[in-house]
Amino acid sequence: MDVMLHLLDLQSRRPRFENKQNTSVERERTMTTPLQALQSHGQSVWLDDLRRSLIGSGELKRLIAKDGVCGLTSNHYLFEKAIVGSDDCRDLLEAPESQRLEAKERYERTAVRDIQDSADVLSSVYAKSKRRDGYVSLEVSPLLAHETKGTLSEARRLWHTVARANLMIKVPGTPEGITAVQQLISEGINVNVTLLFAEATYEQTAAAYLNGLDSLARQGGDLSQVASVASFSISRIDTVVDQWIGEQLEGAHGDPGHQGVLRSLLGKVAIASAKTTYQKQLAIFSGDRWQALTRRGAQPQRLLWASTGTKNPTYSDVLYVEELIGPDTVNTMTLATLKAFRHHGRARPSLAENVQAAMSIMDLVHRAGIPLLRLTDKLLEDGLKQSEDAFSELLKTTTHGGKTCSHDPTEFLRIKLLKQLYEGRQHS
Repeated sequence: MDVMLHLLDLQSRRPRFENKQNTSVERERTMTTPLQALQSHGQSVWLDDLRRSLIGSGELKRLIAKDGVCGLTSNHYLFEKAIVGSDDCRDLLEAPESQRLEAKERYERTAVRDIQDSADVLSSVYAKSKRRDGYVSLEVSPLLAHETKGTLSEARRLWHTVARANLMIKVPGTPEGITAVQQLISEGINVNVTLLFAEATYEQTAAAYLNGLDSLARQGGDLSQVASVASFSISRIDTVVDQWIGEQLEGAHGDPGHQGVLRSLLGKVAIASAKTTYQKQLAIFSGDRWQALTRRGAQPQRLLWASTGTKNPTYSDVLYVEELIGPDTVNTMTLATLKAFRHHGRARPSLAENVQAAMSIMDLVHRAGIPLLRLTDKLLEDGLKQSEDAFSELLKTTTHGGKTCSHDPTEFLRIKLLKQLYEGRQHS
């Protein structure tokens, strides 16, 4: 096991922006960029970005043609950043008809336009890939994360408002959200399940997808028309586990052997967790039940690696791309990570490598006393809080035409009351 940990350690610590002459020669001979090479391993590249200038400037079309980008993910933070940082949405926000709308309606007016235009650009990818790729994601309000009925209502409304077959509705992987996922899939609505940090939650998500497909099949629906991804966040896992390990080691005077075990796990848990979760995907989407669904046209719910930008500067900046490559997966990258992998990334079928080592690491996490379930539960809680904060800022900026001003008191009183109502139910 020490040898396997050492191999993974060498992979994670590779310096950034290496100049590999042999790699450059090989690329010139094959004329395939590292990003394009991911497709040969069955992985799709989606861009975690959505700006109106991305569409209007032709940059999105260039990324599709040059780098094989075949999907987009968005979130409230990206929309808020686009509104504050540019004039892209000023025309709609300052239009006379927008002045009569509430903050959320004004945001949705701009978001729907950008989502529709992005989906139209990606429609050729959607058609060429036979509905495997070409999707644009739009998320429901984070205030509905613990409201199944509210999530269903908003997801249906957004689905019908955007009116694009290559739209995916983002639903958080809370218990209530996963219940909503099953129903949405049964209605033929594409879903991107977000904020997944644990293997067990992924299994619940996959079960919801299969159950939804079964229900759609019983209704005589066309299974080939619905798709889903399960967004498993990567770098945040290493960040929180590394922090916990650091706290245990700081000023510790315990067993040197145990301290050595903890140090050996630094920067290892996220990739190991992703690899063992991927093995679950392979097992779930096989067997008699799945084969029966595929005969009806169903496609697997793919794992989507999210949060793949490296946060620790001592790790390779393409670590969470290079080590998570395999069939029936998606990696959604920020533009910075995409450019880094384009420059010096190396594609290989890494998800199939060191699988036993990954399982050993996860076993070692348990034996070393790392409270992984508690940490991943906290990641979900923090992720929802960050989404709520981003949504609040987004409403604040749309209220004032893209300017950062004090918020609409009526809108935010409503938000506060909704949160208090939920918290009251939780403690009753």
